[in-house]
Amino acid sequence: MEPISQYGYEKLTKELKQLKEIERPKIIKEIDTAREHGDLKENAEYHAAKERQLFIDARIKDLSTMLTNAQVIDPSTLPHDKVSFGSTIEIIDLDTQKPYTYTIVGSIESDTARGLISYGSPIAKALLGKEVGDEVAINLPRGECEFEIMKIHYKPIVF
Repeated sequence: MEPISQYGYEKLTKELKQLKEIERPKIIKEIDTAREHGDLKENAEYHAAKERQLFIDARIKDLSTMLTNAQVIDPSTLPHDKVSFGSTIEIIDLDTQKPYTYTIVGSIESDTARGLISYGSPIAKALLGKEVGDEVAINLPRGECEFEIMKIHYKPIVF
C-alpha cells in the first residue's frame, strides 16, 4: 500500500475522471474525424491523435493502479511528537546553520521545490521516527551532512 493524503487521493481521482469522461471521448472523436480524411499512412492528424490516445490510456492505467494501491492517511489525526507521515519538520544543517523545512508526503504527492518530500526519499527515511533535538546524518549528493531537528508539527498542505 502507498500512503497518500486525502488531498492527493482527491487530486488523482479528479484527474482520472477528467481523462475518462472528457479527454478520452474527445480523442476518439478526433481519431474518427482524422480517419475520414482518407489514407491513414500519410495522415498526420490521425497518427497524432492515436499517439495522444496511447498516452491517455497509459495514464488512465497508471492512475487506476495508484488509486487501487493508495492508503489514505489523515496526518492531522496522527501524533507528531516523532517524525511521521504528514509531519512538517524544521531542521538545521549543523555545518552551515542553514534551516530547511520539509513535509513528509506520499511519493505521488512529492514536490521538492515546495518542500514536500516522499516518505521513501533518503531525507525522509533518515528523519522518520526521530524527535526534536535529535541529530541525524543524511547522505546527500554533496556527501554526508549532519542536521538537528528543531521542530516537528502538523501543518495542513495548502495548494
